[in-house]
Amino acid sequence: MAQIKSEAAYRAALKRIDELLPLVNDDTPTDDKNYLELDMISDMVAEYEEIHYPISKPSLIDVIKLRLYEKGINQSKLAEMLGLSNARVSEIMSGKSEPSLKIGRLISQKLDIDPAIVLGL
Repeated sequence: MAQIKSEAAYRAALKRIDELLPLVNDDTPTDDKNYLELDMISDMVAEYEEIHYPISKPSLIDVIKLRLYEKGINQSKLAEMLGLSNARVSEIMSGKSEPSLKIGRLISQKLDIDPAIVLGL
């Protein structure tokens, strides 16, 4: 398969995807020329983006903040849920200290966060 080798080619591929998207939907046959072109260009763009625009894993703090937002919980409520002081939760949330294994387990359970994320795996 061909590769995108420059930023200009990448931008052109994105533009072509924008042109093809209105022509392809869930009912488009997989042997349709527009479907095939969109599939091929999308794969090329994805490969280029993995190299030039990698997405790093979110930090534990970012995941906790997202989960607090999703659940409508503030730091004070989190401190209460974990049985910690507001100051201790603030230290964890600011990155000044790491949660202990026990606290990490509680964070995982109370906020429904995958243990692998809490452990940094």
